[in-house]
Amino acid sequence: MDFIQSIDWMQLLRCFAVGGLICIIGQILIDKTKLTPARILVTFVTTGVILGAIGVYKYVIDFAGCGATVPLTGFGANLAKGTIEAVQSQGLIGAFIGGVKASAGGIAAAVFFGYLASLVAKPKIKKQ
Repeated sequence: MDFIQSIDWMQLLRCFAVGGLICIIGQILIDKTKLTPARILVTFVTTGVILGAIGVYKYVIDFAGCGATVPLTGFGANLAKGTIEAVQSQGLIGAFIGGVKASAGGIAAAVFFGYLASLVAKPKIKKQ
């Protein structure tokens, strides 16, 4: 019972609300536009990179926790943060290695779990 009392319910609510809002935006883009899933993915990652690079996404992460870091925008913000830190410490070469180095764990997990999902699911091409 102590575990349930130690849960920060407001943080959980903020996480759910922000993560859900990001998902709602994605679903609206899927339903109401002719954007392909790949373009929506790139849009979310690019938005995260831009907001991360100018320092805005840090406040979203502070507010929502994993509700902001798990979606694609969080991946983009992590790329930007890693690149900025690597450029400051290693110079120009950091622009090429910093983002991938900072995101290596997430990239590896995405590849691994994507492979597992492909073994279980029967993927189909979306009909236009």
